[in-house]
Amino acid sequence: MIIDPHQVTVETGSSYPEIFESAVAGRIKQRLGNAAGLKNFGVNLTRLAPGSRSALRHWHSHQDEFIYVLQGAITLVTGEGEQVLRAGMAAGFPAGTEDGHHLINRSDTDVAYLEVGDRTAQDRVSYPDNDLVAVQTELGWKFSHRDGAPYL
Repeated sequence: MIIDPHQVTVETGSSYPEIFESAVAGRIKQRLGNAAGLKNFGVNLTRLAPGSRSALRHWHSHQDEFIYVLQGAITLVTGEGEQVLRAGMAAGFPAGTEDGHHLINRSDTDVAYLEVGDRTAQDRVSYPDNDLVAVQTELGWKFSHRDGAPYL
């Protein structure tokens, strides 16, 4: 199926609890994989305005992630430190690797990248810098504190 990104819905914000929403202000996603009807993995065209983040720093228990930078320079932050990725560079994050990651646009221009992730069931996402855990359910992501108490 051919996808015209100009025809794919633009999404802002996230499904994070409200207290964490500001962390991803300035992030715009287009779910190209969903538009193509893909079932086993997702592909998002994501744009970050200057100062924006891709997500809270996180890692997945069961799902692999991959990013490919299309435009601009973006800072990859992991537990090991920071590295600038430029257009044409890529990074992968294997499932179960307990090294949280996220991207920050520290430049003065928009950044665009593709993010690819599988849709393995029963995934759990850990956020090492925040009191937050996400568990994948049939109804979507369910967020809680590390002690299991739900966010209200």
